Amino acid sequence: MGVYARCLFPRFMDWTLGGRMFARERAEVLAPVQGDVLEVGFGTGLNLAHYPARVRRLIALDNADHLPKRVNQRIAAVPFAVERVCLEAERIPFPDARFDWVVSTWTLCSIADPVTALHEMRRVLRDDGAYVFLEHGRSDDPRVAAWQDWFNPIQRRIGCGCNINRPIDALIREAGFTLARLDRYVLPKSPRMMASMYRGRAAPGPIVEGLAALGTAARA
Repeated sequence: MGVYARCLFPRFMDWTLGGRMFARERAEVLAPVQGDVLEVGFGTGLNLAHYPARVRRLIALDNADHLPKRVNQRIAAVPFAVERVCLEAERIPFPDARFDWVVSTWTLCSIADPVTALHEMRRVLRDDGAYVFLEHGRSDDPRVAAWQDWFNPIQRRIGCGCNINRPIDALIREAGFTLARLDRYVLPKSPRMMASMYRGRAAPGPIVEGLAALGTAARA
């Protein structure tokens, strides 16, 4: 991993994705999360401030340890336990049905094998659990999607493996999840190629009663 990927790019992404617009997005998608949680693609911990107090324990999985001093400060500021695991998302080292919730935000774009990672997320999720996601991906406008396909090889290089043309909903379904909610929209004041958003919630199997509105309840 070179200096750009190790030092410069993480600082740029922390600054960019730490803005107020992104904070509002994080707060909305994380609002129902509670209990024992797995976050895949922890990054620099920007989600931490937006988790509800109902979270009991967070396992933060990422394949790199970016900006450790800044991340440790963010961990120290939350009221729940945080355990960091440095591994690829395609091999999650936890037993089946371990978590109440699984979370990913701006993550599926850069995982080498996203369907395998999603299979793993589904495996470690309780039957009555929920997966919430906030991802950018392939536009539903064919003209924008064509530009995304053209630019993607360049984006992968400057974005340290980030892909801008992945059909996020199709990948989630391919991994066996059932979508309980999906919001498609474009972030305002952002380049269209980068701003096609997928926000939603999915169940590991058939949707159980109340999942679309509430998700799973925390265990006592």
